[in-house]
Amino acid sequence: MIRALFGARARRRWVHLVIGGALLMPYFLVGTVIVASVGRPDVSPFGSFPLPLVTLAVALPFPAVTALVPIARPLLVFGVRTLCGVDPAALADRPSRSWDARLRAAAWYTLHVTAGGILSGMSLALPPFAVLLMALPVFPGLRHTPYDAFGPLATGWGVALAPFAGIVLLLGLAACSAAAGALLARLAPVLLGPTPADRLAAAERRATELAVRNRLARELHDSVGHALSAVTLQAGAARRVLDDDRAFAREALTAIEETARHTVGELDAVLGLLRQDGADLAGPGPTAPGLHALDDLLIRTGLEVAYCVRGDPGAVPELVSREAYRIVQEGLSNAVRHGTGRTVTLHVAVADGELEMVMENPASGAAPVVRPGGGRGLRGMAERAALLGGHATAGSEGGVWRLRARLPLGGARRPARAAR
Repeated sequence: MIRALFGARARRRWVHLVIGGALLMPYFLVGTVIVASVGRPDVSPFGSFPLPLVTLAVALPFPAVTALVPIARPLLVFGVRTLCGVDPAALADRPSRSWDARLRAAAWYTLHVTAGGILSGMSLALPPFAVLLMALPVFPGLRHTPYDAFGPLATGWGVALAPFAGIVLLLGLAACSAAAGALLARLAPVLLGPTPADRLAAAERRATELAVRNRLARELHDSVGHALSAVTLQAGAARRVLDDDRAFAREALTAIEETARHTVGELDAVLGLLRQDGADLAGPGPTAPGLHALDDLLIRTGLEVAYCVRGDPGAVPELVSREAYRIVQEGLSNAVRHGTGRTVTLHVAVADGELEMVMENPASGAAPVVRPGGGRGLRGMAERAALLGGHATAGSEGGVWRLRARLPLGGARRPARAAR
């Protein structure tokens, strides 16, 4: 009980209430002017008991209107988070964007200044009165006041009981402060918590961030993963023929150097985007080559690729061309990892408003090696095609590893970004 009434949390909540009382004073003075203008100017609003309540009622609409400003909510949340001991996750941290959120913030602010004003008045009046009560037995002169403030406590047994009455008043003040602070802490998540619109906006932001992370992961996987697969294949071939065919080994090492240099450039583009302060990550990402760069990609792979093109690849929109390049790149990586190392065939056709790609290579027949966290390449390839309104599949069919992808040329646009 002592901790609940006088502990650190209770003291912080009392400070929060006193701040509310201080914030009430300008509005209360405005209410005083209004009450004085319609009543008797010579009557103090702090006089008879009903008049302060009337003045408070007149003043309360003004703080309510003040809290309708969108920026008011994060300021109120800061005070609650700092002094009321409320879970920060239960509170909204952005300005009010809807009238629902503004009205809730206005209700909270009005409740805060009202409870704070009452507790502040009690904190100013009750402690001195309680101290006087506890001093009555010691100082007889205090028992005779012009207004007979102590009543029966100033005579007979009342004098002996006066100190206990003072202690009860102080405990009552602490209990009222703790109860008011607990009530505000309970209502804070309701009135200052996220509204359905806030939760929807947060979900859209998380979806946008996840889409950005997935896009960057696909770029890194397809570029760096393909390069490492090609380097592994070329290095293995160079090691096997190093003593017998130095010219071939030299060509393989040159291809490794070119592959590594090209991949470092792509990696720098992705990392540069991540390092940009305030960069629009949901916008266009690092620029990947298009179909025009397939010849160079096929040479650097280290495989024998029979490449056949039908139609005009130059008519393919830039976005579709880049995504097609990445899909072919992932297909070649799979051919290096899962194929027999023999010839790979690649057919690219541009016709009837779509781009069709078919890649085939003999499957090795061995059980696929399951890597921890593997399988992202095929999933990323399917995501690339789906984002453009097409589809891509890959798998083993009759001893042949086959990749098929269809991309509509009219889907050359990025999906709409999530609302912020």
